Amino acid sequence: MSDVFEGYERQYCELSANLSIIVDGEQKKQRTAEIKAASDEADDLLRKMDLEARSLQPSTKATLLAKVREYKTDLINLKSQVKRVTTLEISHSARHELLESGEADTLTASNDQRGRLLMTTERINQSSDRIKASRRTMLETEELGVSIVQDLHQQRQSLLYASNTLHGVDETISKSKKVLVAMTRRMSRNKWIMGSIVGVVVLAILLILYLKLTH
Repeated sequence: MSDVFEGYERQYCELSANLSIIVDGEQKKQRTAEIKAASDEADDLLRKMDLEARSLQPSTKATLLAKVREYKTDLINLKSQVKRVTTLEISHSARHELLESGEADTLTASNDQRGRLLMTTERINQSSDRIKASRRTMLETEELGVSIVQDLHQQRQSLLYASNTLHGVDETISKSKKVLVAMTRRMSRNKWIMGSIVGVVVLAILLILYLKLTH
């Protein structure tokens, strides 16, 4: 979750709780300006939360926008209570009867509001824990990926070294083959030379024998 969104959310929850206390308290009409300012500030925080949520990743954005919609609904209900208190002009007796008849409902609504705020705070904490766990998993995955890349790099270096070694061996074999071919050719040439010499010697001997026999 965005730290900026969390900051706006904490401010809104505190402001909403204070606004509920003001609305549920006495002398509401004398505190109309304070209620109006708090209500406007809550609207501004919700707009900021909405903009911040829309700038995040889709997986996080959907959850945060759902929270913003829930807060907007709560604020609308709270504004309705404020409007009822500040716009109704009734006599003291009628107001007294209204307060007596609605005291239980107001207390219930206030308790419900506080309950929702507590549930929201708990959901925020749970979301923060899940995000921290996801970050730990991402870090572990990143470390594993770096380790794999390093292993692959070492294996690549080993393959390059083996390739260079094989290339050197191939060059040595080629040179040895050339030397053997040259030696074979020399040996063939030497055989022909020796054969020619032997032939000449044999002819010379035969010629000598012939000459001796004829004389």
